[in-house]
Amino acid sequence: MVSSHLLHPNGPTLSRLIAGVWRWHHTSPQQIIRLIETSLEAGITTFDHADIYGDYGNEALFGHALRLQPSLAGRMQIVTKCGINLMSDKKPGHRIKHYDTSRAHIVTSAENSLRLLGVTHLDVLLLHRPDPLLNAEEVAAAFDALKTSGKVKYFGVSNFTPAQFDLLQAYLPAPLVTNQIELSLFQPQALLDGTVDHLYRLRTAPMAWSPLGGGRMPVDEHVFFPLATRYNATYSQLALAWLLKHPASIFPVIGTTQPDRIREAAHTMQLHLDRQDWFELLRWITGKDVA
Repeated sequence: MVSSHLLHPNGPTLSRLIAGVWRWHHTSPQQIIRLIETSLEAGITTFDHADIYGDYGNEALFGHALRLQPSLAGRMQIVTKCGINLMSDKKPGHRIKHYDTSRAHIVTSAENSLRLLGVTHLDVLLLHRPDPLLNAEEVAAAFDALKTSGKVKYFGVSNFTPAQFDLLQAYLPAPLVTNQIELSLFQPQALLDGTVDHLYRLRTAPMAWSPLGGGRMPVDEHVFFPLATRYNATYSQLALAWLLKHPASIFPVIGTTQPDRIREAAHTMQLHLDRQDWFELLRWITGKDVA
């Protein structure tokens, strides 16, 4: 398994590529078992959830698969997220989409995720979105309760700006271990606006959601074909390798229901882009040379 610590030197050890399960609600428990087994065989041992995925259904489906094949649970790390409240028939009390980062909601959400997934603990719990009403002292109390009880090992955030990250961190006794952000060759803003630099300074590795630009892959054959030929790689592998090249230790979260695509992504760990090729891809997406 190719793995790394999200936070030096004592953070969670996660696989460098993370399997995102947000599309898995269209699959059967047997298909989920196959996707899990394929991921584990490829060295992808970390699975990224959120309570809202699949209209609040993905964690239960994943948990059902684990109950059918109990030996799988001990071979993986679980990341999940909470804090977004969607309009849903399953949540009749929600009159509007909103955020809730209160102590009660965080604790209840984590405990519900544990119950649905059927696991003894969560490796990492993330706040899914920055909440304008976030009370940092309440969040700290929730994190402390979950940590002390052994229900959650580590905590992080998702989609936070550097200022929002620092605000919450100032109230916490232990470091936040990640900020899961949108980042790809096709959406490189976080790499250029200081968001990744901020995490790198803190030695806190980012997770990158939608690392392939949502699967749309808008590529220029004149740039990608020669590189794909040189590296014997697919265009998707080039896009992942571009992220993995960065010294901030970016953890791409790949989302697919195709076993072959999982194996293809895992092979990216064997690719090492030349520095000039990395800058050629940067020039392609920004439309200009560096200054």
